Amino acid sequence: MKVSEFNYELPEELIAQTPIEKRDEARLMILNKNKQTIKHKTFKNIIDYLQPGDVLVRNNTKVIPARLYGKKETGAKVEFLLLNQIEKDTWECIVRPGNKLSIGTKVIFAEGRLKAEILEIMSGGTRKVKFQYEGIFNEILDQIGLMPLPPYIHEELKQKERYQTIYAKHKGSAAAPTAGLHFTEELIQKIQKKGITIANVTLHVGIGTFRPVKEETIEAHKMHTEHYYIKQEDAQKINQAKKENKKVIAIGTTSCRVLETVADQNGYIQEAEGDTQIYIYPGYQFKILDGLITNFHLPQSTLLMLVSALAGKDYIMKAYKEAIKEKYRFFSFGDAMLIM
Repeated sequence: MKVSEFNYELPEELIAQTPIEKRDEARLMILNKNKQTIKHKTFKNIIDYLQPGDVLVRNNTKVIPARLYGKKETGAKVEFLLLNQIEKDTWECIVRPGNKLSIGTKVIFAEGRLKAEILEIMSGGTRKVKFQYEGIFNEILDQIGLMPLPPYIHEELKQKERYQTIYAKHKGSAAAPTAGLHFTEELIQKIQKKGITIANVTLHVGIGTFRPVKEETIEAHKMHTEHYYIKQEDAQKINQAKKENKKVIAIGTTSCRVLETVADQNGYIQEAEGDTQIYIYPGYQFKILDGLITNFHLPQSTLLMLVSALAGKDYIMKAYKEAIKEKYRFFSFGDAMLIM
């Protein structure tokens, strides 16, 4: 299947540059994949489509301020983006300008509060970097780092917490699991009061989620690796829903990827931790997922392929065409879709 089949034309003004004022006032497109219908609602109406005993699976990762600006010993300005923590003070990073940062290069951030040395040039051009500092690394990051907003967002984010879900807990992501940005404390309380279970997974989202597919066919693409874990108590909640023939609905493609990575052929899961490169595109047979809450994704992206695998490519492309016609807001700070 050709990557070009997942292309669409998006007017630039539909790329949401800032978050909506109230998280759950975003628009919500309801897709019934069996009936092939499309309905238009507001995100807080999502509770009407969830039934007691269903389980919502959310990704409780927390975005770290992973973008750092520093200087080489020569004074030349450089930019680092933290991708994956390899060990305690060693990270895989995207560096700019890459051709100027060879092995052994030393970089200073915030007048020496944080220092770095390039240890290795990794596959794909990223760098293995060793950091030196005094104190606690995450506290230093919070003070000197910037939120790694996607490249299509050009406006400054005035409130850092708006690029975090309200249930973000475990630090490690270079990007937010954006489907979860629509939930408020009030909405979650209403959902739980209705008898809908909430389970957690953790997947630290890598910046690879924004990388375009450059191959001509989707089968030739190789997915980036992301670290995940799921605890036994959450696995039990999900298994209970499966036993009772209730629906398992993932909040976001990241939660979906964890579930489909750890599920056995019968759709049951157990406590697990590891790295996933799962690649879901049309033809994939879902083992556990019944529904998905997701945002509107970039053309020719692996995320668009994932939702097409769940609902069918032609139906998804029709829905995207309607979303453009109805002037939905697209991408990270945009509107949402529920596929059931």
